[in-house]
Amino acid sequence: MKMKNYTAKTLEELLANAAEDKGVAVEDLQYTVTEEKEGLLGIGKSVSADVFCMDDVKEFLFDYLGNFFTSIDQDIEVAIEEKRDSFIVNLNADNNAVLIGKMGKTLAAFNTIVRAAVNSEFKKRIDVLIDINHYKEDRYAKLRSMAKRIAKQVQRSKVDVELDPMPNDERKVIHKTLNEWHNIKTESEGEAANRHICIRYVSDTPEEVA
Repeated sequence: MKMKNYTAKTLEELLANAAEDKGVAVEDLQYTVTEEKEGLLGIGKSVSADVFCMDDVKEFLFDYLGNFFTSIDQDIEVAIEEKRDSFIVNLNADNNAVLIGKMGKTLAAFNTIVRAAVNSEFKKRIDVLIDINHYKEDRYAKLRSMAKRIAKQVQRSKVDVELDPMPNDERKVIHKTLNEWHNIKTESEGEAANRHICIRYVSDTPEEVA
């Protein structure tokens, strides 16, 4: 099933109907109210809402990716893992290297397209990561290792280091990795394709301001 618009006299009744229809618990639903009618003296009162659950998002992803790769005549294996309110989609095809592209740029662009399609369909920001044969998983591991190595260097030398530009998801990995490091602060700088991370030294005792 996909996101569907429901109408009932109250929001509670609407959600109960949607949960029964989708075969999930009410707390598993997400919704956006689209219309409310007060009625006259309580008669004709109603509320309408677009309602979906995570299974709907998963089904949309399977259909969207299936249709996309069918249209370019490519066989693809799709595995979707749900983590809280996010999804990791791992793809495996005969031409993984082409799908990843130089420095992962093709994969990054594909991520942008799929996220935009999901967010447009469900009218909410839903975290989706498209990976190809665990390329991103391996890339994240290398980024964590590099971030720790450079952070140790910055701690010793007290000299800030600017990293090469990288996509938003990779910058997040570095920010998270070094979030609680002693004497270390990470900042994103630059615009668009030039956006990059600076790993900065932060003293325990702030310098006195004259």
